[in-house]
Amino acid sequence: MHMTRSIFVVMVCATALQAQPIVVPMQNASMRRALATLRTDNAWTLEQQASICEIAAPPFKEAMRAAEFKRRLESLGITNVRIDATGNVIGERAGSGTGPTVVLSAHLDTVFPEGTDVKVTRDSTATGGTRLTAPGIGDDCRGLAAVLAVARALKSANVQTAGMVYFVGTVGEEGPGNLRGVRALFAGELKGKIDYFISVDGTGFGATSGAVGSNRYRVSYKGPGGHSYGAFGMPNPVHAMGRAIAKMSDFTVPDAPRTTFSASVVRGGTSVNSIPYEGIVEVDMRSESAASLATLDARFQVAIRAALREELARWPNSRVPLTMVVDTIGIRPAGSQPDSARIVRIAVETGKLLGFPVTPNASSTDANVPIGLGIPAITLDAAGRGSGAHALGESYEDGPNGFLGPQWVALVVATLSGVR
Repeated sequence: MHMTRSIFVVMVCATALQAQPIVVPMQNASMRRALATLRTDNAWTLEQQASICEIAAPPFKEAMRAAEFKRRLESLGITNVRIDATGNVIGERAGSGTGPTVVLSAHLDTVFPEGTDVKVTRDSTATGGTRLTAPGIGDDCRGLAAVLAVARALKSANVQTAGMVYFVGTVGEEGPGNLRGVRALFAGELKGKIDYFISVDGTGFGATSGAVGSNRYRVSYKGPGGHSYGAFGMPNPVHAMGRAIAKMSDFTVPDAPRTTFSASVVRGGTSVNSIPYEGIVEVDMRSESAASLATLDARFQVAIRAALREELARWPNSRVPLTMVVDTIGIRPAGSQPDSARIVRIAVETGKLLGFPVTPNASSTDANVPIGLGIPAITLDAAGRGSGAHALGESYEDGPNGFLGPQWVALVVATLSGVR
């Protein structure tokens, strides 16, 4: 009885919060100064973007960039800046204590391995203004620069927010990191303290309000191997792998909610005249719906085990073993928010006030974790034009309106937190 009433109260409160009118502090004097700073000091933002990008941050080795991001936040007056046990940089800007707590975050890591040349080149003859080219310059050095620019502008304009604002640089957003940084954020010292989460990740004017979940596995079929002629008649790990891929290729999945699957990496074998001792396939499955992803995953688990049984049954006179090992290499939660959610409405309304349309979409970002937990979250692009994400030749052009990205982020933060 008491539990039912508590759930009802929470639902009523959540509905009331979504129904609140959106009050964007565009006319607040301090906020107007902050927006003006972001425009007039846009060259400072670009310099932050380029210089931090020249500090390598390969997967699981983000420490040097994290230390520099920490130093820069401290120099901007952000207090209690620390690096947590996972490697996230966390800093604070206190509010009046009467407003919601907002996290503004960008990710530190890149997809590029240790030893990658991260020197930024500048081309001032580009049609959209100076073009910056370097691995990770847009994803997510642009996001890190926007976070720093917003922190600087709020400080210099003396914007007083009603709620606490955390400025964060996360580790492990990219594929192999499996969102380890943001997971630690919500399971560690900030657990239960975050009312809204904003990730800045990408270029343009997109807003990601839906979390595309993913299940990723490495499936290894293993046997002793042998000569392709002399040992013929034993189970073949690569044949078992092929059976699994064939079964998966025949899956049917819904278009809505969008659900996908792919056998993305295959390997095994040592020579053309040998029965392999191992056949490995890495698989990626995604969906905007947690239920659809779970259904697809269950079918996949049945298929890979059936492939093992069928390859063993194909050679009934062989006593050679064939085994299977399944490793989880990435699980990202799925989830969605209605366009009527307060954080989504604010992202759309502030974009409109700055002069550009915002259409919410779904993707896979740091915001997956809070969305999966039912915490309002969104990922915002930071304007400009990017190309070649995850490629060595990745580039970024600010164009005439690049400053609108940090302005948009600042307005969303201020509107969510409240400005006195």
